[in-house]
Formats: sequence, C-alpha cells, structure tokens
Amino acid sequence: MKLARIAFFTILLTYALIVFGGYVASSESGMGCGPEWPLCNGSVIPILQGDTLIEFAHRVIGAILGVMAIVLFVKILRAQLDRRIRSVAWGMIFLLTVQILLGAVVVVLDLPSLIVSAHLIIAMIFLASLIWLWRSFNKMDSKYKIQSTTLNARKRKTILTHLNVIIVLLILTLAFGAFIKHESYGLACGWLGCGDSLLPSTIPGIFQTLHRVLAVVSTIYLFLLVFWAFSKNWGAALQNRLLMAVFAVIIQLIIGVLTIVSYLDIPWAVLHLAIGTALFGIVYEARAFVGIHMPATRRPRITVEEDNKSYL
Repeated sequence: MKLARIAFFTILLTYALIVFGGYVASSESGMGCGPEWPLCNGSVIPILQGDTLIEFAHRVIGAILGVMAIVLFVKILRAQLDRRIRSVAWGMIFLLTVQILLGAVVVVLDLPSLIVSAHLIIAMIFLASLIWLWRSFNKMDSKYKIQSTTLNARKRKTILTHLNVIIVLLILTLAFGAFIKHESYGLACGWLGCGDSLLPSTIPGIFQTLHRVLAVVSTIYLFLLVFWAFSKNWGAALQNRLLMAVFAVIIQLIIGVLTIVSYLDIPWAVLHLAIGTALFGIVYEARAFVGIHMPATRRPRITVEEDNKSYL
C-alpha cells in the first residue's frame, strides 16, 4: 500500500477516535473501565455493556490507530525519504507516545480537566502531523498533479503566517471547549448572554465566554482571509479551501447555539466536536497545501552589467 494511502486512512482513524472520544465524554463513560489501564475492569476483554462497552470501544480504536501509525512510521524509515519527512515521522511517534501516556494518566487520575484538555491538544497536533505527511507523499507521487498558483516569497510567507494564527486560535478554542465540558461549565451562560447580562460574573461564565470569544475571533479572521484570498488572487485551490473552512465555521457556530439550547444534548455536543475537528483539519490542510504545493518565486537578480545593457 502506498504511503499516501496509509497516511490518509490513519487521518480518518484519528478523526474517528477524536469524535468518539467526545461521545465518551458526553455520555460520561470515561470511567467505564474503572481506574485501570491498560486492563478494563481487571480484564483484557471485559463484559461489554453500558459505559464499559463505550470506553472499551474507544480504547480499541486507539489501539488500531497506534498500529497504523507504527506501520506508517516503519514504512517511512524503510523508504529512506528526505530528512524533513523522517523528522515529522519521528515527531508523530513521539506525539503518539505522549498521547498514550496521557490517556493512562486521565484514567488513573479520574479524568482531570487539564489533562483531558492537553490530551485533545496533543491529538490535534498528531492529526496535523499526519496531514502534513499525507500532503508530502502526494507531492512525491508523479501521478498526482495539482493546479496551483505560484506565489512570490513574501506573499507566501504572509499567507502561512495568517494560517498559523488561525490554527493556534482553533486549538485554543477546542482546548477551552474540552476544559469547559469536563468542568461542567457548558451551561454557565445562555446562547447569547451570561445570566442577566452579556458579560460573565462567575468563573464558569468567564471560561465559557473566553471559549466563545476565541470562536468569534476565529470566524472573523477566516472571513478576512477569504476576502484577501479573492482580492489578492491567492489562487483558486486555496480560495476553495478557505471557503470550505468558512462554511464549516458557520455550521459550527449554529451547532454551538443548538448545543446550549438543547442543554448539552449528546448528539449536538458530539457533532459540535466533530465539526470543530473537521474545521481544524481543513485549515491545517490548507496550510500544508501552501507550504508544500504552492512554491515561492523570487524576483530574478539583475547584475550591474545586465542593467547597463538594458539602456543600450
């Protein structure tokens, strides 16, 4: 199987694991295996029912993902690819190791909110590394041809900077969302205001408001990027990706409101995480696309002799 295909399947599995993790949290099944790891209620394969079934299924998906990531890593090393790809592959394995250890800590310490939030952040960075590898493998494939706009070095650097800022904003938004979820702050505010005012007056309300502010800032930033992409001609490929991100963020805002209105109904809460993770993936894929598939051109250097000849 080609490296790009293995990377793509690993991306899908990572996405499924993150979303299913949201279901585990929303259904309060995180301790379905008890405070034990890697065993589940003292067994390798426990009685599969209720919360135990949900938590054990989450662990099984994680184990399959771990195997897929190791297979991808070994194939990369055997292929003797360039140093950057091998470095990212080593980083992916490091993140996987940290994620496994954090998963164990989460269970043993009974779901501490800060560790759970860190668990999600590491998962997002792990997903980003897979997307970067997938894009790199596609570029190496001679059969994979893509139409892209050539950018000058300054414009390319500017675009990458903007996308990096959006990525950081999205990671912070997701991290605050995870913390709020596990601290049961989800209903600290209504869908528009906090209590009798727009501004929060309690610690839970402050955290909820920070989460919303980050989401709104990310939304406005994405709209500005779309405007700049069309007004400054960043190319159809990047424009389409940014439009997809804007569509996802609008859906995410609507689902966020419905999650609050439904009093954190499980389907809406899980869908909120699913769209948020997809949004992060779309934006990071756009960033990887610019960094890998949109080469920068530099203005040709003109020597003094050539410059004098132009006047003859």
